[in-house]
Amino acid sequence: MTDTTEQTFRELVFPYLNHAVRMYETSYATRADIDAAMRFGCGYPSGPLTVLDELGLGVVRDVLAARFAESGDNLHKPADLLDELVAEGRLGKESGRGFYTYADGAVVADDETPSADSAPQLRHEITTVGVVGTGTMASGIVEVFAKSGYDVVFVGRSTEKTDGVVAAITKSLDKAISRGKLDEAGKADVLARLTAATEREALADVDLVVEAIAEDLAVKTELFRDLDRIVKQGAILSTTTSSLPITELAGVTGRPEVVIGMHFFNPAAIMKLVEVVTTELTSPEVDETVRALTAKVGKVAVSCGDRAGFIVNALLFPYLNDAVKVIDEGRGDIEEIDAAIKEQAGFPMGPFALLDVVGNDVSLAIQQELYAEFKEPGFTPAAGLEKVVTDGHLGRKTGRGFHDYS
Repeated sequence: MTDTTEQTFRELVFPYLNHAVRMYETSYATRADIDAAMRFGCGYPSGPLTVLDELGLGVVRDVLAARFAESGDNLHKPADLLDELVAEGRLGKESGRGFYTYADGAVVADDETPSADSAPQLRHEITTVGVVGTGTMASGIVEVFAKSGYDVVFVGRSTEKTDGVVAAITKSLDKAISRGKLDEAGKADVLARLTAATEREALADVDLVVEAIAEDLAVKTELFRDLDRIVKQGAILSTTTSSLPITELAGVTGRPEVVIGMHFFNPAAIMKLVEVVTTELTSPEVDETVRALTAKVGKVAVSCGDRAGFIVNALLFPYLNDAVKVIDEGRGDIEEIDAAIKEQAGFPMGPFALLDVVGNDVSLAIQQELYAEFKEPGFTPAAGLEKVVTDGHLGRKTGRGFHDYS
């Protein structure tokens, strides 16, 4: 590991760790959910609070404090809780206590560890699931529920669109057969659970609706008004939005207590994480049911409230934005930064490779939403990110982004 690699790691990853501490100290999410979100949502080897314990809270606090003294950037100011834990001697794994508690180097139960009998239970009966949408995300969600034994009614704008969902699922099932993970009878069972429709009225008797249409508030609002009219009372209405205010969707229905977020990650059939997002009006029974259902279909549920970015995007995109700012300031090389982060942090991709995969236009939109929500000067979108979007260099999908894929 070179000095440059270490410097890059500290400059980009330590503020991300600090942000995770702030998320935890405000009780937005539990330590376990913050760590699980980044492990299962981003493929990171460890969650940020675990990383802090491994690096040493005092080490990270001191580096951040030095940077804050130089930059004055609030994102570099050590979180209050970080200062408090260091003052208490809770320095992480080496001291036996940090964000977690350790014995002989292994995590052991403490007063924040959930008890075995606290696992969520299904408080609503769920036998039939409705999915609105026919894109990649919707197709994956239909597959997840059908493979888990649920009857699924999915609605698209045309027969051509719904046929595309069946074709995508069939292709996925055939791949599973070729790998020896499924047989023809299993494939037939899954496909038999699917019911395609082009009218929303087909959702009248489902127990749960999962909305997976365009990320447009006006379009989603119109849909939720219609679902309120169509779907039986007692059914749960969920949205897969990654950024829009769920409270606004709930507000156009006459039953905001059953509206909740189920933010799956792409590809939904493969990615384990689901962010379960509650509004102030979501009932505890609906929240518990959705978390239990998420586990039942083989996913990992993490709980959070209704605000921009939820857990994953709120932690991930400021870090990506910071990487672009380093380049904007002429202090690094894209290839070297990507390599340094992969080597030192163990992340599957460096920040620029990941931006190109996500799409620079999507990344810019998310960063703009975070800035609008939190009014944090350090969240201002990087000029370099705005430029690649203006230039049409959106990433892999256009053949060029921060890297050239031509």
